Amino acid sequence: MATSPFDSTLYRDLFHDAEIGRLFTDSAEVRAMLLVEGALAKVQGQMGVIPEISGAFIHRASMELQVDPGGLAPETGLSAVPVPALVAAFRKAMEAPEHGQYVHWGATSQDIIDTALVLRLRQALTVIETRLSAVLAALAALADAHAQQPMAARTLSQTATPTSFGAVVASWGWPLIRHRDRLAELRPRLLRVSLFGAAGTLSAMGEKGPEVRAGLAEALGLSDPGDVWHTGRDTLGELSGWLTGLAGSLGKIGEDLVLLAQSDTGEVRLAGAGGSSTLPHKQNPIAPSVLCALARHLVGLNANMQGALAHRQQRDAAAYLVEWLSLPQIVMGAARGLAVAEALVPAIEPQPSAMAAHIDDGTGLAYAEALSFALAGQMPRPDAQAKAKGLAQEARDTGTPLARLAARDWPGTDWGALFTPQAQMGEAPEQAARFVAAVKGV
Repeated sequence: MATSPFDSTLYRDLFHDAEIGRLFTDSAEVRAMLLVEGALAKVQGQMGVIPEISGAFIHRASMELQVDPGGLAPETGLSAVPVPALVAAFRKAMEAPEHGQYVHWGATSQDIIDTALVLRLRQALTVIETRLSAVLAALAALADAHAQQPMAARTLSQTATPTSFGAVVASWGWPLIRHRDRLAELRPRLLRVSLFGAAGTLSAMGEKGPEVRAGLAEALGLSDPGDVWHTGRDTLGELSGWLTGLAGSLGKIGEDLVLLAQSDTGEVRLAGAGGSSTLPHKQNPIAPSVLCALARHLVGLNANMQGALAHRQQRDAAAYLVEWLSLPQIVMGAARGLAVAEALVPAIEPQPSAMAAHIDDGTGLAYAEALSFALAGQMPRPDAQAKAKGLAQEARDTGTPLARLAARDWPGTDWGALFTPQAQMGEAPEQAARFVAAVKGV
């Protein structure tokens, strides 16, 4: 197995996300850093920090020249950052030392790396938001179609009272709506330029430093934070937490589907389920299991990211390297989860007959709560609860339907309407409808 299954050829179709993967290749990182260097030089040239002709030359070269990431490895291994080697290779490729001397003027490696990361995260978040909207639309369609479909709700893995499958789907979707709202709040805090110089003071650019930073932010379509975030990593911690929370909510869908699709439940079928190497009858819930695995894996990676918030003093190599080891996998894991969910939700096929059988196996115990409240109209609530509990135990012991026992003890009372799923779903159908309306924005 590869060190990271996310980049494994063997496990490519299980964990890898090609669209996100393209943003986290060595080539993509080098390209993004060159774009930052080029934009910086252009802005500095326009503001007279460096010769304007040199700024324009460097900017054009940053878009035209290629730098082999492999050639940067030896120096990166020594410096723990790729920028010194990149700047040297870029200058050499330009073959214009009179202009090349102004590359990376007044910046520090972390400025270039962090800004290049933000540029790629911006693209990743666009992909993620698009997929999140698609998953929500698919869940809304499923909830709408099955808002009135009764099924057994379960608490602590035991049958509780009837609900509707549409309400269950809505319970999967509401957290995703909140994640979408959080993304809108998070994005402007994250998409910021970094240009603060070696010690965070931007002293090498003199009084024009803040103006250059604002110009670079405008050129790259980012915001100018004003505050130094070389060691203020809260926004990356926030992103990591958001992605982990998103994966966790997708994992909840997976956990429920693993249980609903198991052979002794059979309340849903999954089109395109996985097979077994030896058991011909198996239809394994692979996609839900992937969602569960990704959710659990990202929790551990996120713990690393939150620990890396404790950067020492003005720069900290160790905490910085932890981010590199963790964040790309977190981004890919969350994005992959959305891709899996987007394909999975339309493949969910509810099985009404199995759902009905699990609401009432013949004993009617799912209606015991409803019976206790009905009896509370005839006796004190504690007595009603005790009576209903006793009848439930008798039904369990003898297999006699609870409705028949109630009719025996209260002859002449029509209990038929009480012991139906439709009478006991409460606001479950309305919960599904509210979720659908929220997704549609109506």
